[in-house]
Amino acid sequence: MGFPLRYYGILFAGGIVLCLFVLKWIFKNENIPSDKLDTLTLYGVAGVLIGARLGHCLFYEPSYYLSHPMEMVLPITFSPDGGIQFVGYQGLASHGGVLGLLIGLFFYSRKTMQPMIDTIDLIAIVAGLSFGFIRLGNFMNSEIIGSSTTRPWGVIFEQVDNLPRHPAQLYEAISYFFIFGMMIILYKKIRYRINNGFLFGLATVLFFTARFILEFWKEDQVGFEEGMLLNMGQLLSIPYILVGIGFIIYGLRGVEMKIKI
Repeated sequence: MGFPLRYYGILFAGGIVLCLFVLKWIFKNENIPSDKLDTLTLYGVAGVLIGARLGHCLFYEPSYYLSHPMEMVLPITFSPDGGIQFVGYQGLASHGGVLGLLIGLFFYSRKTMQPMIDTIDLIAIVAGLSFGFIRLGNFMNSEIIGSSTTRPWGVIFEQVDNLPRHPAQLYEAISYFFIFGMMIILYKKIRYRINNGFLFGLATVLFFTARFILEFWKEDQVGFEEGMLLNMGQLLSIPYILVGIGFIIYGLRGVEMKIKI
């Protein structure tokens, strides 16, 4: 039996490896023992994968997966004749991945006694790198395609149809890489002048605002989104934006307190 190796999986894993490489430098700069990075990797990656998978199944296709629960947790599908086919985990949701990551970081914090608010700031710095690689994987797999366009940079996804479409995946990838670069600069410039939580809040607002806006150039991912004023990706982005604003306010209040002192 063949084992399909997909661009999405390669780029997904590659993005995580690059994030860990940058985090290793950050941990060294923060004087955090390197063994804690190993623990963070375990809890973080597990949280992302579980959260992203469950997020897709429960947010986008709940009726199907609730009636096929084994396919929710195993990379297989059952054919009508009773056969089993390996399909990989086709369907991961970034909103669920972020939620799963936060839950994983909670358990990491409990195990290592590292304040969670410190850790989420560090994760926020590198997250854009991983997000960008995931969208490159979506582009290579002709997933999450954009709406049709007459612009000269339109891309034809032959696996879908012959219409030139907005390369929405590339729009997102570029946005996330830009945010990653900005977060690295801010980390170097203001890390010790602001309250913990600010970098996480800022990154969260930027990521999900970009996601919210760019959804207008995408095709609906599932049938029930047709006719909705805002699609599921946009609706799920709103709570993250609001939470991010709250962390930004907390961080800025910390700056004001430091100035008064």
